[in-house]
Amino acid sequence: MTDKNFTMLLRAWVAARPQSFERPEIDFTRFDVAYWQKWERMLRYARDRNMIISAVLDISTHHTQPVAGSEDEQRYIRYALARLSAFSNVTWDLGDDLDSYRDEKWTHKTGTFIFENDPYRHLATSHPVNPEHQDRASAWFGFTSIQEWSRRQHELMLDQRRIQLKTGRIIPQTNEEYGYEDHYPKWAPKPPGDSADVLRRVAWDIAMAGAYGTAGESARRGVNIWPDTGGGWINGRGDDTQIMFQGYAHMVDFFTGFEWWKTAPHDELVNKGAYCLAEPGALYAVYLPQRGKAMIRLDEGRYRANWFNPRTGETKTLPIASGPAWTSPESPDSGDWALLLRKE
Repeated sequence: MTDKNFTMLLRAWVAARPQSFERPEIDFTRFDVAYWQKWERMLRYARDRNMIISAVLDISTHHTQPVAGSEDEQRYIRYALARLSAFSNVTWDLGDDLDSYRDEKWTHKTGTFIFENDPYRHLATSHPVNPEHQDRASAWFGFTSIQEWSRRQHELMLDQRRIQLKTGRIIPQTNEEYGYEDHYPKWAPKPPGDSADVLRRVAWDIAMAGAYGTAGESARRGVNIWPDTGGGWINGRGDDTQIMFQGYAHMVDFFTGFEWWKTAPHDELVNKGAYCLAEPGALYAVYLPQRGKAMIRLDEGRYRANWFNPRTGETKTLPIASGPAWTSPESPDSGDWALLLRKE
């Protein structure tokens, strides 16, 4: 995908032959200061917009990088921490698809090295192909970052929470890669499996499990794909044809409208097919993936209730709900809907 608008030659060090991909002759003892200054400008720009940046420290098995576990590699990580850790909006990621080229011993040692050398203790993670290859019980490991493309995300992320609970450490559970808008490789769900609407619904499945997910922009625009915009899903440049984030914005409005961090999954309180996040006795958030009614077991009391349309952001006020059991009216149309009940 390399062309005049995009290159994979993202290099932290000085090289004798900087334009060579195979034989750049890198001096791992000398850092390219301009490269790191670009990182700092980007982090400052993102911080001003309340955006968190994942700094991926390692990305491939290519030979033009420091040897795993070497002094050169540790120097590089120390330098990255020294230059970037003063920014509040950074998380560390040891590498993309990490278990395809690094073992778990390296992961634990390197993660611990970051934990001990970052004075601000930013959250850190790894991003393996296999969800089992995570250092869940270690102090350095701040959140999970799996990749899993199935469309059973609600059950999957509930399982991830249960697995984490067994370690005795409560940390965020994240599916960092579950699809890109209009991206249909042979092994991924076929159309409309990665449409903007399907992925929006998947994001709700994940969030209603008390977990987190990222979002990938369109694969149908960008580098070497007409019209060549120099971007697309590879490096984050979008245009108005990419509509997935509109649906995600409504989702953000819903969850930031209450203290979501005080809730936990309580699907046992609702009928089959519905999902529930609750702070029992205070608040109940319910998601209906398909048209229907929600039957909710409430603590005693009176609750203000409203519908929320995940596709438009529209809200509809409902009559007061009362415990110990309440059944909602039929959802307003055939799409997915959410309910929010707060104790008076």
